Amino acid sequence: MFIGRESEINKLRTAYRSTDSKFIAIYGRRRIGKTSLVREAFPNEIAFSYSGMPNVSTRTQLHSFYNALKRQGLEPSAQPQNWIDAFSLLADLIEKYPEGKKVVFLDELPWMDAPRSSFLSAFEQFWNGWASARKDILLVICGSATSWMVKKVFKNRGGLHNRLSDKICLLPFTLKECERFSMEQKLRYNRDMIMETYMVFGGVPYYWSLLESGLSMSQNIDNLFFKRGAILENEFEELYRSIFKNPVPYMNIIIALGKKKVGMAREEIIKTAKLTDNGKLSDCLEELNACGFIRKYNSLGSKKKNTVYQLIDNFTLFYLRFISDKNITDENFWSKSQRTPAYHNWSGLAFERVCLHHIRQIKQALGISGIISNEYAWRAAPYADLPGVEIDLLIDRADNVLNLCEMKYTKGKFTIDKKYSDILNNKIQRLYDESKTHNAIFLTMISANGLTDNAYANDVSCVITADDLFS
Repeated sequence: MFIGRESEINKLRTAYRSTDSKFIAIYGRRRIGKTSLVREAFPNEIAFSYSGMPNVSTRTQLHSFYNALKRQGLEPSAQPQNWIDAFSLLADLIEKYPEGKKVVFLDELPWMDAPRSSFLSAFEQFWNGWASARKDILLVICGSATSWMVKKVFKNRGGLHNRLSDKICLLPFTLKECERFSMEQKLRYNRDMIMETYMVFGGVPYYWSLLESGLSMSQNIDNLFFKRGAILENEFEELYRSIFKNPVPYMNIIIALGKKKVGMAREEIIKTAKLTDNGKLSDCLEELNACGFIRKYNSLGSKKKNTVYQLIDNFTLFYLRFISDKNITDENFWSKSQRTPAYHNWSGLAFERVCLHHIRQIKQALGISGIISNEYAWRAAPYADLPGVEIDLLIDRADNVLNLCEMKYTKGKFTIDKKYSDILNNKIQRLYDESKTHNAIFLTMISANGLTDNAYANDVSCVITADDLFS
């Protein structure tokens, strides 16, 4: 059973029913399910498909492309020596098909664009000079190398400028979709287990597909990360190398951001990652943001120049905390870590990241889906005898309310004691004093398993639980 992606499938099917040729680009991180989406949307309508090969010469790529043409109906002909010839052969093949819409699916397109291959100019000519002039072509391209897709297709200033009919950013599954997926996999996980699994993997379908039924969540994590020869032991480098042709600066940024929970401004990233302040850094940050590995935000009332970048990818966070440079040899490491301080520190941070991926569900639980709102974070340095303040999520609403969201992950109900109540009151007061906001501030607790009912809990305006995030 195929899970989710209803709106994406509808977009693709609508384009298929069009009376004109359409050109759609699908992008998203490695393992997110781009190929599966196209196959699900067009189980019988694909006239030609090809998936680019990574790290091969243009000659080898052309030979593979030619073999795909022959397997899918091309009559024997001279093997193409360049991409102009290759796309000409593709046009020859498609023209022999009967009337009706033909789907041409080019998967992992960035891998086909080898240096000095002239691939992009040939591809532009294929669309502009042949496919777009017809009425019966749906050209669908995919690519995990989001940076290539953004630079060479979305921001193209040449032959592909404004040629896209639509683009689809394939996002990770939500908790609700992962719950459906786990049921289909017969994992028999309850919501606590699903939440914790999401805290490790995020909503990447491929990672969830590796989980074995009959094993606990901890056993699965041990098998996938810590067992000798584990399938995901090298996934971090493979992930970033698959997306970025020169992954080193991107990985350096990610590793730097992993050192600071609250995120970093540009200047701090440059210092920590030992990078040069130039346009390349701006590109790296924009591409990491587009891929969903980081988020960029401004503090409430701050200008753009004060942008902060924060690591929010759960898989990367887990890897940096427990695998990178750790040299762990215990194959049952995760099963033995459940009650350690390292686990508790990670789980609190990981739950916050899950919440940041489910802001739509948080707004729905607050009953404000129909109210215009923006999300911010807010920081204040220590002042006099007052401690510093960190607020990861502020929802600024058009009805003159600010939801100050505190996110807490505990196995049972979270208890607000006097010490923590003082911390919360300090946050509220300093937010009023320093932001100069005239909005009402509603203290909102997002606690995985709710709040203990005591006198301090009465100061909380709204309580959101993990169940609300599954909506």
